[in-house]
Amino acid sequence: MIAGLRIDADTLRGTRYGVPNLLQVLAGHGITASFFFSVGPDNMGRHLKRLFRPSFLIKMLRSKAPSLYGWDLLLKGTLWPGPVIVEKTGQIMRSVAEAGHEIGLHAWDHHAWQTRIDSMGDNEVHLSIKRGFDALARAIGNIPVCSAAPGWRCSDRALLAKAGFPFRYNSDCRGEDIFYPVVNGKPLSQPQIPATLPTYDEAIGHKGISDRNYNEYMISLLKPERLNILTIHAEVEGIACLGMFDEFLKMAGSKGISFAPLGSFLTKDLEIRHAPIIKKTIEGREGWVSCQATS
Repeated sequence: MIAGLRIDADTLRGTRYGVPNLLQVLAGHGITASFFFSVGPDNMGRHLKRLFRPSFLIKMLRSKAPSLYGWDLLLKGTLWPGPVIVEKTGQIMRSVAEAGHEIGLHAWDHHAWQTRIDSMGDNEVHLSIKRGFDALARAIGNIPVCSAAPGWRCSDRALLAKAGFPFRYNSDCRGEDIFYPVVNGKPLSQPQIPATLPTYDEAIGHKGISDRNYNEYMISLLKPERLNILTIHAEVEGIACLGMFDEFLKMAGSKGISFAPLGSFLTKDLEIRHAPIIKKTIEGREGWVSCQATS
């Protein structure tokens, strides 16, 4: 069984410390993955405003966010503009490409996209993608081949804007299988490879899931008859949960489960259906996410 491994680097801390850690672990297991980088200002601390929402506060407490992410990350961009990630970690991004991993754009400004994508106009959406695309291309010395929307939040406007960039695929939503998104009644040419499995912060603290049994739980969700796309974060599995992730890969390998970049699932004989992308809520995540519509 082969599962897709998607790694999101949302922040300066995640890229500076988590990404090199993950490169070392992945190399030890002979695994290549898809890395998605946020490259612009790190304003993730502005999410703290959401503490006034009970669902977000519960999530922060359940996942023990301060110890998991670190206060330096949680306060980024709160009192002054956050640092531009690519300016401080561009060489790390290049090293990921040189190691043979698939490189994609996550965002120019992760916080702005995740909180304002619904209200952004056409020009702002296009500029956000272009700034991120150009900055990441300069950093790695090649064009990013794919993209993934922050927080699994996308819109028809964003999908149409992405169609103007040379992305082989996008991973903007949660879903069940690879599909062409439908906008205004017409399928777009860039396929979506949705995340199909929960993230650490969604699962932990629910249904008796703790760090002691988390790996076993995630292994149990991998099924040979389905598309298995796992998302991890450089800020979590790359730092606080690095040892646990290493053990997860060992456990998976012992059961005959291997991992590959998302783009490797786009084979010539693959039958890809069409589906709209809709807003839904999912267990463990605050607010709405973009999801593949099921018939």
